Amino acid sequence: MFIVIFLLLLVAIIFGPQLWAKQILNKYSRHRKDFPGTGGEFAQHLLTQFEMHDVKVEISETGDHYDPITKTVRLIRPNLEGKSLTAVATAAHEVGHAIQDHINYQPFQARIRLVKIAQITEKIGAGLMMMIPIVAIFTRIPALGILMFLGGLMSLGTSVIVHLVTLPVEWDASFKRALPILAEYISKRDQSASRKILTACALTYVASSLTSLLNLWRWLAILRR
Repeated sequence: MFIVIFLLLLVAIIFGPQLWAKQILNKYSRHRKDFPGTGGEFAQHLLTQFEMHDVKVEISETGDHYDPITKTVRLIRPNLEGKSLTAVATAAHEVGHAIQDHINYQPFQARIRLVKIAQITEKIGAGLMMMIPIVAIFTRIPALGILMFLGGLMSLGTSVIVHLVTLPVEWDASFKRALPILAEYISKRDQSASRKILTACALTYVASSLTSLLNLWRWLAILRR
């Protein structure tokens, strides 16, 4: 019974923020005739206002994000072409990341460096952990298997570290950058809703952090068998 309760609690912690965020983003995605432009147009306006003329705005097939490598704000089609509170708030959030990059905000720069490291170490870590049973069978050297396990564990743990660093960066983009910007453009009636949307934007990364922890736990569970 305890195990069942624990598993249900774990699922709620991991998927709860993601489901809530999706609900909030959908709730405020309806078309607003009173908005003068789309999310993409708003993003472009803000980039011009902050004199970030080298940053582009493009459609995204993989979710809303800012790409610091190509200097591009990417929005999914509903947010790029839609006139909704979700579109406008999401655009402001991603421009918030562009601002972080523009002013050389150190936590944001640290995340970029960690992401590059994580992309390499995750592949190495997964490979090492998959090779552990084979090495143990053919070499029969327990110490070698332990070393490979620790190496793999550390490599997969890099992803967890990246997500932990990401959280304050996302919070900064939402509430220190985007929210004050939105306050100048939207009515007071919409500001409360925009705060919920920006919280949802940040919580998507909370869900990613928890998922990465679950992935690490899954590997540990497999190797303990």
